Amino acid sequence: MTSAPENSQNPADALPKSWDPSAVEAGLYQQWVDAGYFEADPAGDKPGYSIVLPPPNVTGSLHMGHALDHTLMDALARRKRMQGYEVLWLPGMDHAGIATQTVLEKQLAADGTTKEDLGREAFVEKVWQWKAESGGTIQGQMRRIGDGVDWSRDRFTMDDGLSRAVQTMFKRLYDEGLIYRAERLVNWSPVLQTAISDIEVKFEEVEGELVSLRYGSLNDDEPHVVVATTRVETMLGDTAVAVHPEDERYKDLIGTTLEHPITGRQIPIIADDYVDPEFGTGAVKITPAHDPNDFEMGLRHDLPMPTIMDKSGRIADTGTRFDGMDRFEARVAVREELAAQGRVVAEKRPYVHSVGHSERSGETIEPRLSMQWWVKVDKLAKAAGDAVRNGHTVIHPASQEPRWFEWVDNMHDWCISRQLWWGHRIPIWYGPDGEVACFGPDETAPEGWEQDPDVLDTWFSSGLWPFSTMGWPDKTAELDKFYPTSVLVTGYDILFFWVARMMMFGTYVSGDDAVHGAQVPFKDLFLHGLVRDQFGKKMSKSRGNGIDPLDWVERFGADALRFTLARGANPGSDLAVGEDHAQSSRNFANKLFNATKFALMNGAVVGELPAREQLTDADRWILDRLEQVRGEVDAAFDRYEFSKACEALYHFAWDEVCDWYLELAKVQLTDGSVHADGTKIVLGTVLDALLRLLHPVIPFVTETLWKVLTGGESVVIASWPEPTGVAADEAAARRIADLQKLVTEIRRFRSDQGLKPSQKVAARLVGIDEADLTAQVPAVRSLARLTEPEDSFAATASIEVRLSRATVTVELDTSGSIDLGAEIARLRKDLAAAEKELAGTSDKLSNEAFLAKAPDQVVEKIRGRKQIAEEEIARIGARLKELGAE
Repeated sequence: MTSAPENSQNPADALPKSWDPSAVEAGLYQQWVDAGYFEADPAGDKPGYSIVLPPPNVTGSLHMGHALDHTLMDALARRKRMQGYEVLWLPGMDHAGIATQTVLEKQLAADGTTKEDLGREAFVEKVWQWKAESGGTIQGQMRRIGDGVDWSRDRFTMDDGLSRAVQTMFKRLYDEGLIYRAERLVNWSPVLQTAISDIEVKFEEVEGELVSLRYGSLNDDEPHVVVATTRVETMLGDTAVAVHPEDERYKDLIGTTLEHPITGRQIPIIADDYVDPEFGTGAVKITPAHDPNDFEMGLRHDLPMPTIMDKSGRIADTGTRFDGMDRFEARVAVREELAAQGRVVAEKRPYVHSVGHSERSGETIEPRLSMQWWVKVDKLAKAAGDAVRNGHTVIHPASQEPRWFEWVDNMHDWCISRQLWWGHRIPIWYGPDGEVACFGPDETAPEGWEQDPDVLDTWFSSGLWPFSTMGWPDKTAELDKFYPTSVLVTGYDILFFWVARMMMFGTYVSGDDAVHGAQVPFKDLFLHGLVRDQFGKKMSKSRGNGIDPLDWVERFGADALRFTLARGANPGSDLAVGEDHAQSSRNFANKLFNATKFALMNGAVVGELPAREQLTDADRWILDRLEQVRGEVDAAFDRYEFSKACEALYHFAWDEVCDWYLELAKVQLTDGSVHADGTKIVLGTVLDALLRLLHPVIPFVTETLWKVLTGGESVVIASWPEPTGVAADEAAARRIADLQKLVTEIRRFRSDQGLKPSQKVAARLVGIDEADLTAQVPAVRSLARLTEPEDSFAATASIEVRLSRATVTVELDTSGSIDLGAEIARLRKDLAAAEKELAGTSDKLSNEAFLAKAPDQVVEKIRGRKQIAEEEIARIGARLKELGAE
């Protein structure tokens, strides 16, 4: 490490007057990219460390969840790079089948055409064209926040290499009997006319209706049952009524049949333990083709499963007058028909209940029996569970493990087909004589064969992401060096949808030579929480509480955005953020900038430290604290406790370096002390290490300051601070702690006395030698604004401060220092403000309606304000009494 160039008279001149992120961030980032700092070399001698970026949708833009994800991954990658690892942070994008096709279909609709008008081949070509022109907005946004990814390895889930991996995996699973085709229940989107995954279904509370209808005789003395439903139109597909086998009310009916009131077919009464006899009438209608639970019951009892709706959600094939009606139109018509027959026993309207809606198209999802391709997951899911049980993959925090096991141990077969045109087309071909065959990437189907029209679920290709992006199924230097990846960073909300798929595929290929025996796709799985607004509410468009991270970058700088998110990131816990947090983080960057610039102006340099015995107590104390904080930060990063790392650095930088050491150093630099040169080196050493420790989270301001402070090439490639091995000087720490307490108490006393902060007051320090603070007297007097007493000194006030070894009495002469009238007026003004604050907080805390709605953290904040107001009123009252102005 070298100091700043000697020919620069004042290194601080190389810094701008103030910190303006917008003026430097883009330029710095491009310098890093051009220098190749983020490019990984699989042939290098350094140990490998790798992270694959969860691929954002090609249609997407950066939201707060992404910003959190990316900040944490970048912090990990930057730290490991500084620790001497060959770091690969691999970027890429997901082709996002449904989302992308929806975007293009909307564009076509605006032009008055459809994808069917274009034809499949032309439509797919148009999507590729759109991707080249408009896709990937998020990549530019990633650069804005400082993502140190290896852009030379940017991947796309439908590029040639990944497409080859997808076809290879499909064929292997198919040949092993783990992929099959069957008619089963799926989430069906009538608008998109495709099956969709659970993660693409958003549940919303809606006002519907609960209709109780009567099967069987209308005569109470004859066999009948009453069932309730929120989707009365589905009764057209009822094939049974189920009751609990132990329900005495229906024992005589079990095994009999009742006539369907509209279709006329006979409906059996079946017994099943699934039915809750305590809920409603204890009888439930069974529509196997349109309800997940009914489907499972239909399988158990071998019930017919007629599908009563077509792909667009219209009633079909029931042989009734309702055929051709939209499902919601039919809901009304069927209810009216049943009412006309006298079969509607009760109606509850509005009936609020949770209903699944398509995330993309917004309409109500229809559970529907459909012929689809499936992955048999029992073997794969067991391997994914065992990988965590045997420690091959470690989940952080461990509290998320039960959720993991609950999911993988009870996973249902996975529907992997989608009725779309954009995506990986299923590599199944059909021959002219009914032949069915799967062809891999290096095989060609015979002429005249037709390929299956469906495409694969997007999660199928993204499930291969950790190893397909490094060249699998081929053996590559990247797989050898960087696989398995070191850590996967993602939100706990997609633990099951994406992480489980990667674990299943990663364990499945563990025997491949290409992955050299790697058992899992990632060694650590770090699950962070969701980003919520400052009141702890989930961000959503309907609430209008969403935050655009790029807006924060524009207003506060990328470092402020990153520090805000990292500072709130605890494993598995949600974090609440608001604009005041971003402002605080911006202020922290400004504080760091100003402190470093001040240090440079006062001669701070980076060089070899003097011997410990040549340093002052303050110098030894700050170096020891630096070492302690370094250890805390390392431990926190290793446990993925970003919040703890940031808190430790924030408070060390602000509370100890800026608030205390800079002030103490100022005394040592200006009083002609023989320790001045050593203090300059200590100051430079502390700031050098602090900037390096902060760099992973706030890279831009640390790069700007570190280069000027040290003269080094870039903090991106600087070494991470190592343990010093030096024992802490406990005596120096004790004396500095006593100094801080003494100065703080003097300052508080001065404030209570109405003395201005800049006003110097003569004072005598009694007991300072007994307190072992003789050497600290110049600093105490400087920081507390105390002058030496003259011969005529007469104390008018005093305080006693109990320290670790003795009590120090501070005698002050405040005569002539206070304007009594002005001081009383000031105190009364402050008293009125405190009383107003007390009244306002008391009113809120006594308002039951407010307390019922306000989040707990808001209520606690108000209680804290009330307590402060009460304490302030007591303090001011006591002071007014002293001045005789009650």
